[in-house]
Amino acid sequence: MTIADGGELPARLEGKFSAMVVCWILGLGSLVSWNSMLTIGDYYYNLFPNYHPSRVLTLVYQPFALGTMAILAYNESKIDTRRRNLIGYLLFFTSTLMLIVLDLATSGRGGVGPFIGICAIVGSFGVADAHVQGGMVGDLCFMLPEFIQSFLAGLAASGALTSALRLVTKAAFEKSDNGLRKGTMLFLAISTFFEFLCILLYAFFFPKLPIVKYFRSKAALEGSKTVKADLAAAGIQTKEDQGHEDNAKQNERLSNKQLFFQNIDYALDLFLIYVLTLSIFPGFLYENTGEHKLGSWYPLVLIAAYNVWDLISRYLPLVKFLKIESRRGLMIAILSRFLLIPAFYFTAKYGDQGWMILLVSFLGLTNGHLTVCVLTTAPKGYKVSVNIVICSKSYLPLLFG
Repeated sequence: MTIADGGELPARLEGKFSAMVVCWILGLGSLVSWNSMLTIGDYYYNLFPNYHPSRVLTLVYQPFALGTMAILAYNESKIDTRRRNLIGYLLFFTSTLMLIVLDLATSGRGGVGPFIGICAIVGSFGVADAHVQGGMVGDLCFMLPEFIQSFLAGLAASGALTSALRLVTKAAFEKSDNGLRKGTMLFLAISTFFEFLCILLYAFFFPKLPIVKYFRSKAALEGSKTVKADLAAAGIQTKEDQGHEDNAKQNERLSNKQLFFQNIDYALDLFLIYVLTLSIFPGFLYENTGEHKLGSWYPLVLIAAYNVWDLISRYLPLVKFLKIESRRGLMIAILSRFLLIPAFYFTAKYGDQGWMILLVSFLGLTNGHLTVCVLTTAPKGYKVSVNIVICSKSYLPLLFG
């Protein structure tokens, strides 16, 4: 099969709903491993009470994610997107499995050795995250907006799902012998299964959907070189006999520097969103919110509240009048979130747990809503191949945040 000329989306092209479901699951798999680490913080605080695991593991994760993303973003036009995403999901799967193996090998004991092992695994999470999130956003941004919205909703769903599972496993094993560890192992096993499912879906099911074949064929016609392996996996051969002059025109695009300065406000938007969010979530919620009636359940409830509202908010831009598309409007909304810093400080010092849960819910609500607005608004007015570049690089300022 060879690709046809790109044009309007055929009315009867099948697979849209299936593609949206797969994108949602792939989004879930992109963060379920890291969210698992955040959600089982109570277990690691029990094993390593003097090492501040929530803060330290976040600090370990970010440099690996940032460094890998910077390298991948710089070489984006030369990288096989299919291989990049599969490497990411395979890393997530093996790393999550290694958390279980490490715990079993050490019999759930604390100490410096096991903690260094966990830090090494978290570093591999950062590398996997850089492969998958930038690669998947770049892969989906030239398709329908619903696909990238489903992927972003899946990212938030991973947090909500891990929080729900953690609450269930904690309740189920709370009174049993060594219950905290048993609940954590079951929880990590479920996360490992989701990562394996993502490998199968992305490798064998997603490329063969008719609507995905159409958009990837169209991207290839417009000069994108990163989708060839995806098309080959779907049994589609690209035409190589085009004239050199046509190829030069197709592959012409703005430089990375030009694209960055044309979209610098969107990059700054993502940076500021996550500077604020990650300054509060999760480290502050585990260590600086005081003692309350909920006891050991309190940080888990706060994490769950954030994740649930982060998930809900990622569907709000589907309502037209709730979606912020103005560049100035986005910047004003994002800067206004910094008022949450004094709000959290005074609530932690003087407020009760109800006010803290309300604030954390608002943090999740604004985080998800503004992230989707920025990522679905930014890549407009460019050729498909340029859209891929912008979307792939969009996660770099997010990781800087």
